[in-house]
Amino acid sequence: MNGSGFQTIDYVIVGIYMVLLVSLGLFLSRNKKGEQKTANDYFLAGNKLTWWAVGASLIAANISAEQFIGMSGSGYKIGICVAAYEIMAAVTLIIVAKFLLPVMLKQRIYTIPQFLRERYSGGVGMAFSIFWLFLYVFVNLTSVAWLGSIAIEQILGLEGYRMEIVLALFIIAGIYSIYGGLASVAWTDVLQVVFLIGGGLITAYFALEAVSGEGRGAWDGLTIIYEKLKSIPNDTHFNLIVDKSKSPDAFRDLPGLAAIVGGVWLTNIGYWGFNQYIIQKGFAAKSTKEAQKGLIFAAFLKILIPFIVVIPGVTAFVMFNFPQEIPGIQQGYFDMSGTINVSDDAYPWLIRNFAPIGIKGLSFAALAAAVISSLASMLNSTSTIFTMDIYKQHIKKNATDRQLVRVGRITALLALIIALFAVEPLLGGLDQAFQYIQEYSGFIYPGIIVVFGLGLLWKRASSKAAIWTSILTIPMGVLFKIAMPDMPFQFRMGYIFIILFIIFVAITYVDNSRTGTKLPADTDRKKMLKWARITFAAALTFILAAAVHKILFVSGSSNEVIIYLEHIGFEAFFFFGSLIFSVSLFLFSNANDPYKDAKAVPFDLSYFKTDKGFAIGSFGICLLVTLIYILLW
Repeated sequence: MNGSGFQTIDYVIVGIYMVLLVSLGLFLSRNKKGEQKTANDYFLAGNKLTWWAVGASLIAANISAEQFIGMSGSGYKIGICVAAYEIMAAVTLIIVAKFLLPVMLKQRIYTIPQFLRERYSGGVGMAFSIFWLFLYVFVNLTSVAWLGSIAIEQILGLEGYRMEIVLALFIIAGIYSIYGGLASVAWTDVLQVVFLIGGGLITAYFALEAVSGEGRGAWDGLTIIYEKLKSIPNDTHFNLIVDKSKSPDAFRDLPGLAAIVGGVWLTNIGYWGFNQYIIQKGFAAKSTKEAQKGLIFAAFLKILIPFIVVIPGVTAFVMFNFPQEIPGIQQGYFDMSGTINVSDDAYPWLIRNFAPIGIKGLSFAALAAAVISSLASMLNSTSTIFTMDIYKQHIKKNATDRQLVRVGRITALLALIIALFAVEPLLGGLDQAFQYIQEYSGFIYPGIIVVFGLGLLWKRASSKAAIWTSILTIPMGVLFKIAMPDMPFQFRMGYIFIILFIIFVAITYVDNSRTGTKLPADTDRKKMLKWARITFAAALTFILAAAVHKILFVSGSSNEVIIYLEHIGFEAFFFFGSLIFSVSLFLFSNANDPYKDAKAVPFDLSYFKTDKGFAIGSFGICLLVTLIYILLW
């Protein structure tokens, strides 16, 4: 650890943070005198979360080593285009807050699989319970812990102790989350998000200041980075939209326009709308309006994340590969130690070499906050799904609150143990773990969007269609991966979504298990049909435009615009058009169809009414996103 550059003040900062975190978590875990935790207290924090707690906890659960290490590593390798996940997530949170979360809250659910069980059947709920449990344990828990251990190993110089670091992270996250449940997780997340955002921004600032040299600031450093990258032929590190002709490798990970209108929507809606450890914070809010405000708050924080994690990765790329052109290095203020063997080494290398004394400790605390908060949220949601959707439904239906809480704690502990043994075999040899997480999460997101989205919003969605879509989701992903290994995974996700959507609709319409229903009131019908026509026209426009372009390109057109559109992934509009068409379908059907599925969720337009504050916040987010894309296209 002597080579880490840490001084006494750095260790003091880290120590204070750890003591604060564990003490607060244990304090919040306590039972009130004479009271026993109920299942609602343990899994949904007693529905007492305020908007700022919901928003802070969402971001703390979301931002982890996956971003600090994985996304920063992708920034190092392919550039700021990876920030599209964060930027478009801000817009996605508006959609989730307005159209998805209110319907789910009206159903008074604990878990996403519970909704599927009540909407479709026990088999569909069980299938997705198992999907999520495998995803949490073998992808999420393992990747967050592994990436966190990489960072700590690099920053502190603890080479050879990676598995011991993983164990320590699991223990710290487990101390308060396993005992205290969601209340401990959510309220400690408020503390953690302060360290996470504050420490991350300060680290980015000092990294850029290190580039510029003595007497100059972070803006000068950013200018140096930008000018250097723009001077390299065909470099796309500072482009949000990747051109395949300039950077085929980056395009494979983030295929141009697909980062705006393609598979990124499937990833983001699946993650923010139907991911238990994320949306569970919304379920625990005091009210629907409080939950919606929390999601808008989270969206504003989300826009900051690229500046915290992606810009440092790009900065590390220039500093490591072109040190002779960095004033701060040339002036001799920094002695670089260590190396970047794989992309995910970039952020730890930057902290170790260029964060000043004191800031190193703060940076480390921010990273630790990101890792521990995410692990805690995943543990709580893993235990919630197993306890409420498997144990209570299939093992002991009359279980008491005391028994449910005990099973939840045991489940979380077992999840930690399994993840501890699985982490190194799964992630030991990866270069960009962030892309691993996105791609393999993408195996289930197309099916999730179809099954959950139509189940929430389409009254005709049938259980048979949901079962077959669930069965086909992962095999379809594997088949496409084998048959078209070189196709960008976001395109694969888009095509799989289209196929699963067609299958779902076809099975629904041939399924005779339906029941008659009254049509909505005339005023509601007119609104639905109006938006159905608008969305249908938009969908048709996007799909035809993508089809005409593809035909012209394949036929050998030499038009520069056609070629440019191909190089920036214009075919992504096939998927965007299909997604919008699905909205048109359920609006037309809900307005005109005299039949519904027996378990259909009531489709009431009053669910989607929001106040002026929500509209202003949403407009502000969309404006910021638009400006970012204009500036960094």
